[in-house]
Amino acid sequence: MTTTEVPRSTTRKLARFTGHYVEMVAAMLVGMVVLHPLWPSAWLERADAGALVMATNMTVAMTAAMLLRRHSWPRIAEMAAAMYLPFVALLVPFRLGVLSGTGLMVAGHVLMFPLMLAAMVWRRAEYWH
Repeated sequence: MTTTEVPRSTTRKLARFTGHYVEMVAAMLVGMVVLHPLWPSAWLERADAGALVMATNMTVAMTAAMLLRRHSWPRIAEMAAAMYLPFVALLVPFRLGVLSGTGLMVAGHVLMFPLMLAAMVWRRAEYWH
């Protein structure tokens, strides 16, 4: 093996890690689609409430996926925080009129995915398998 080759076990772990991330994102998408109709339409018309509803839908589905994989509640809570915190933090500039409703939704999603990845990297031993 040359110095530039990655050991096979590391490649497998990275593939599992990546697959796990993709599974969580897929679960979140399913949650957005399946749970969206359960909410009152008046809530969804408001950008701030709509953002929190969407974060909730994604978190519920992601939690179910993580429970199926037998993750611990502390890891599930960390991932849920990574999903909610961007939206909650962005509510301040939204309420101050500095950020539009569309900006809230876009920025919340843009920040959520790297935060989820950061949580996974931080606890990578949990997500390798």
